[in-house]
Amino acid sequence: MKHPEISRIVAAGLACLLALATAFPLQAFERTEQREPCTEYTPERRPMFGDLHVHTSYSFDSYVSSQRNDPDAAYRYAKGEPIVLSDADAKQSITAQIQRPLDFTAVTDHAEFLGPIDLCTQDASKLAYWFPACIATRNENFYVQLLAANYWVSLGVLDSSDQKAESFVCRLGDCDAAHRAAWRRIQAAAERHYDRSGDCSFTTFVGYEYTDAPDYANLHRNVIFRNDKVTDSAISTYDTGSRNYPALWNMLREQCIDGIPGCDVMSIPHNSNLSKGLMFPDPRNAREATDRLFFEPLVELVQHKASSECRFDRLAGRGVATEDELCDFEQVVADNLSMLGTVFGEVQTEDARPVGVDEYGRRNMLRNTLKDGLALGARTGTNPFTMGFIGSTDTHSATPGGAEENNYVGHLGRRDAGYRNVQDHFFDNPGGLAVVWAEENARDSIFAAMRRKETYATSGTRPVVRFFAGRDYTHELCADPQGIRKAYAGGVPMGGQLAAPLTSPTFLVSASKDPGSPGNPGNDLQRIQVVKGWLDAAGDTHEEVFDVAGSPDNNAGVDPRTCAPTGRGHAQLCTVWRDPRYRPEQAAFYYVRVLENPSCRWTTLQCQAAGVNPFDSDCAAQAAARNAEMEEQGAVGDVYGRCCLDPAQQAFYSPILQERAWTSPIWVNPTLAEGEPDEQ
Repeated sequence: MKHPEISRIVAAGLACLLALATAFPLQAFERTEQREPCTEYTPERRPMFGDLHVHTSYSFDSYVSSQRNDPDAAYRYAKGEPIVLSDADAKQSITAQIQRPLDFTAVTDHAEFLGPIDLCTQDASKLAYWFPACIATRNENFYVQLLAANYWVSLGVLDSSDQKAESFVCRLGDCDAAHRAAWRRIQAAAERHYDRSGDCSFTTFVGYEYTDAPDYANLHRNVIFRNDKVTDSAISTYDTGSRNYPALWNMLREQCIDGIPGCDVMSIPHNSNLSKGLMFPDPRNAREATDRLFFEPLVELVQHKASSECRFDRLAGRGVATEDELCDFEQVVADNLSMLGTVFGEVQTEDARPVGVDEYGRRNMLRNTLKDGLALGARTGTNPFTMGFIGSTDTHSATPGGAEENNYVGHLGRRDAGYRNVQDHFFDNPGGLAVVWAEENARDSIFAAMRRKETYATSGTRPVVRFFAGRDYTHELCADPQGIRKAYAGGVPMGGQLAAPLTSPTFLVSASKDPGSPGNPGNDLQRIQVVKGWLDAAGDTHEEVFDVAGSPDNNAGVDPRTCAPTGRGHAQLCTVWRDPRYRPEQAAFYYVRVLENPSCRWTTLQCQAAGVNPFDSDCAAQAAARNAEMEEQGAVGDVYGRCCLDPAQQAFYSPILQERAWTSPIWVNPTLAEGEPDEQ
């Protein structure tokens, strides 16, 4: 075929795409990049699966755990290529490979110590490289590594002072220059792996983590830039001081939004479950409220340090402002980052003690924060907590998307490699995924989806979930080939706001099961729920959970010998639902929770692989025998004893779980004018 003919075909194809996009009743996203157009463009949008929380050897806590994979390796892993990880003995011997590639990824190494770790690890010809703390950081002795980790966190990550202590390594080398050099390499890796061709096979985002944890209270945020227009350095708590993330927003506005043409950015809070109630305080003024709305449209609901949706204590028989028993999913007993301090099977700090229902911070949980946002909105005129949901992994092993229960290699280098995963990180989980509904797999389209909150979180599997609210959807919409187009035309998708109608909105809710990968079929769906929160006339908030499709009584389970699924569920579920207790004067939000059939938790799979079956009556004897073998091989402490925990005696743990997805909410707003645009 001659080149002119190819050009005419391409031009005709692009013209058709443009005509289709123009005819479709959705606002086109703004294009800020110079790049080749994607050949696959979906006006009705399609789900993109990704991970926006990824650490590599550029992060101090990753490197000090014998993790040597850099941002390039992390992106290769995300694209489905194998990488090599450290085993429990610091030997680079474990091959890790995700079962299905991701669509997009952001490497988010800690801004804090980016320069010092660069000096400690990159150039042996420099004096700073031989600073004792740097030598300890590179050391492969487990005890020395623990001391090195303690050295770095003692410099300010875990205190609340405005003046952070600077490492002496910065007197032996130029930490600012090293910080900027590492930051440039992060950008360069993102550019190398971003597919700017028409294939649009993989998207990267430039990002980093802002890591503030005063007295172990997690106030971390992942800063994600829209394109290659980014700040000169990665703004850290060394720039803002502790407990001062509004200063992060101010600096991002000055240095990015207002300072660089074409620069756009957001910060994504994560692990509010470990924030001691400090993540979401009332805004101190109107500017702070509007900054939160702009810079933090999303929140990371689930990752390897637990879920932050809601909290129910099975032993207490009640929850933190909830009666929802499904809120026991992937919780940890503490409310702060000291929950990571387990070594040789023993918790090393009193700060990791269990926190009871009455002492646990209400706004550690996102459902409560959303409810409180309704009350704040009624009182001040601005609801500062209208956040959409994503999940991610928070891997510190450069394994983005490595959230598969049956393929979980740990998240912290040698610290949870091999047997140490069960021994020291039993109550962690593989993490989740971020899903966005976007027209194409490119930065502008995905970032625009995140801005408008057309996103959902999963606990690591890949169901496809849609959620819309409109005034008059019909039940025929589920079977209508044009149903999604009509849903967009007649309402708003997840993340949107709808002016409150006089009668209940109609909600289109649909889910398709994760198809799985070759040799690893996905789980059937059990049911779909709609979670509602609302504000009454007295200013009190409430919540209710509705089962809207499927059923919990489908007799599905697992074979206790093999963990193979038993029973059947659904490949697809879809319904159009109305709220039976709707009142138009009440501000409310609704989000969807999709539950899969029961399956075995990663710990159960790894315990069984070691010959210790949590379902067996003689589990303790199996654990003792296996522990004796591990001791002969050099392991210290009880390795497999936790495999035999009795779920009836545990507030949150079970050897069986139900994987799930959570959509971003839709807000039904009595104060929103009829026909007012929702920026969808």
